[in-house]
Amino acid sequence: MQNVFAIYFLKSKISKKSISLTNPKPIKMQENDQEHFKRELGLLDGTMLVVGSMIGSGIFIVSADIARQVGSAGWLTLIWLISGLITIIAAVSYGELSAMFPKAGGQYVYLKEAYNKLIAFLYGWSFFAVIQTGTIAAVGVAFSKFAAYLYEPFSDENILYELGSFKLNAAQLVSIFTIVLLTYINSRGVKNGKILQTVLTIIKILSLLGLIVFGLTLAAKASVWDANWADGWNTRAFDKETGSWLPIGGSALITGISAAMVGSLFSSDAWNGVTFIAGEIKNPKRNVGFSLFLGTFIVTIIYVLTNIMYLAVIPLDEIATAKSDRVAVVASQYIFGNIGTLIIAIMIMISTFACNNGLIMAGARVYYTMANDGLFFKKAAILNSSSVPAWALWAQCVWASALCLTGKYGDLLDFVIIIVLIFYILTIYGIFILRKKMPDVERPYKAFGYPFLPMLYIITAAAICISLLITKFSTCGWGVLIMLTGIPVYYLTKPKE
Repeated sequence: MQNVFAIYFLKSKISKKSISLTNPKPIKMQENDQEHFKRELGLLDGTMLVVGSMIGSGIFIVSADIARQVGSAGWLTLIWLISGLITIIAAVSYGELSAMFPKAGGQYVYLKEAYNKLIAFLYGWSFFAVIQTGTIAAVGVAFSKFAAYLYEPFSDENILYELGSFKLNAAQLVSIFTIVLLTYINSRGVKNGKILQTVLTIIKILSLLGLIVFGLTLAAKASVWDANWADGWNTRAFDKETGSWLPIGGSALITGISAAMVGSLFSSDAWNGVTFIAGEIKNPKRNVGFSLFLGTFIVTIIYVLTNIMYLAVIPLDEIATAKSDRVAVVASQYIFGNIGTLIIAIMIMISTFACNNGLIMAGARVYYTMANDGLFFKKAAILNSSSVPAWALWAQCVWASALCLTGKYGDLLDFVIIIVLIFYILTIYGIFILRKKMPDVERPYKAFGYPFLPMLYIITAAAICISLLITKFSTCGWGVLIMLTGIPVYYLTKPKE
């Protein structure tokens, strides 16, 4: 999964009074009303933040579940490709918004400007309660599980404390330690987080490309490839109880595709994290949008190529039945032999560590911006001596750590993705609203393919949401409920105007 996936700053000096429909001259949005954030991140840093936040553990495990849901090589590849294209369309659409509002807070700011503070608050509420913190927790636990390959006592089977139904295991403590460590690093200044993110993400990209190349050159077999594609487009579902495949079609196929898309979309999420930290990006009107496109494009290519490698190395039945869904471990064993497990474990640890660094760095900027609007704890609006919102970082750390202890991180997937998609839809529709609401505001970059590609995204994402609510109401319904509980909270806590 991995969520995912953030981020925004400062109030715009453009008020309703400053926008005149009769004004022949374009109005320039203020780039940054706050002078305390340091613009230390370039195009490479922004791109690495996008790539690093997107690639977590999902690409190493999600393909197993997709294979079980749709049962064919063609549909496995297509689902990853569709998820990638949807993500790229969303990213290039966000480019227009990021250029209009080049400030910290990203999606929160866009929603506030296009709609109102209530919609923006519901996003921020969901972001803190589930989206960002839940993803941080899940990625942290993924790190600890694979760390157990190197040191077995880190395993989630190592129970350290029991109280009734609550069980504290070593993996949970390791995940919390990594979250605390990364929070501390980022609280010392954006430069520290930037260096760590760039270095680890480059290592991550090279490692994945190496796995792809070695897989296709050392372990690929024509017999495996041909067998996987013999019925490449016949849809089947894997029955775990009987260990057999059953043909599916109609509503069952829709259910299977919907379930499969959850994992691939979650693995492609968190790409918008660079918008959250736009207040610290050099030349944000250019670099934020360009980072969004480059990052999502790179990740989509890597994801599709990785799955092609899987299909060339591993029989589809083994992909679907991989132990603990660790498809990459199976592939690595075919490629490198017994040492393959160790190699993948190190790769995933690097991947998840970099992923969480990006998530932690970006997320706090949303709470910072909300606090400036009086919609979050006041202390979240304070920058420390290193010019970062340290209190917001540590608040995020505490809640994410608590989610690690719940043991429910795996259950977060369904209702995280539906909340994410709902707000992506609202944000991209906001482009249409702002074209009418602020026609004279300078747009250094305009949404690619407008209005067709943004509308295509809205229709596609809405269809996925409806399908998820129909087929997975028991979990996705909770996501919608969490979001809606923010409405009374907003009216009870909002400052008087």
